[in-house]
Amino acid sequence: MRSSILVLVTALSLPGAVRAQHSALGRVGDALDGAAQARAAKKLTSRYDQTFRKYAKRYFGPAFDWKYFKAQGFAESGLNASAKSWVGARGVMQLMPSTYHDIASHRPDFGSIDQPEWNIAAGIMHDRYLWDLWKDQIPDDERHQFMFASYNAGEGTITRAAAVARAKLGQPDWPNVERVAPTVHHWRYSETLGYVRRIDSTYVRLSGMP
Repeated sequence: MRSSILVLVTALSLPGAVRAQHSALGRVGDALDGAAQARAAKKLTSRYDQTFRKYAKRYFGPAFDWKYFKAQGFAESGLNASAKSWVGARGVMQLMPSTYHDIASHRPDFGSIDQPEWNIAAGIMHDRYLWDLWKDQIPDDERHQFMFASYNAGEGTITRAAAVARAKLGQPDWPNVERVAPTVHHWRYSETLGYVRRIDSTYVRLSGMP
C-alpha cells in the first residue's frame, strides 16, 4: 500500500503523459495490494477449526473466543503442522519438545508433538497456565496480550517488562509495556510486540469472516 501512495503523490507533480503512466502504475500497485490481501485471506481457511474450538472450550470454557488461538497458530507457523524453527520449536503452535513433554506428562492421552491435534491442545493448555498467571495483575480485556507475549518471550521476561512499566509509568498495562519495551534488558522486544500485533490483527480478520 505504501508503494501505491508514493506513486500517487509523485504523479501529481508530473505532466500529463507521464502522469497517465504513473496512474496506470498506481492501478497496478492497487491490484497487487488487493491480490496480496486476497492471498492472506485465502490462507485463513477453516483448517483445524474444530480442534481449536474443542480445546479452547475444554481449557478456557465456552465463553472464550477460540479464534484467538487460531490466530496464534497462524502467527506461530501459518498453521503448518510440519513447521520447525531454528531453535527446535515444532508444529502448529511451535512448542519446544521439552515444554510439550512437560505438558504431555500430565495428559497420557496426548500423542506425538507432530500430530496437529495434540500440538494445538498442548499449546492452548500452556496458554491457560499463562492466562492464570496474570489473573491477579491484569484486567481481562488486556490479559490475552500478556498471555501471548509470555508464550513468545517467557513469563519471566514479561513479568520484568510489567515491573518496568509499573515503576516508570505507574500502570503495567499493555500500552505501557510497549512504551518501556526498549528499556527492558535481555528481551527481543520487537519480535514479541510484533507477534502480539499479528495475533490481534489476524483475530480481527478471522472475526470478520463468514
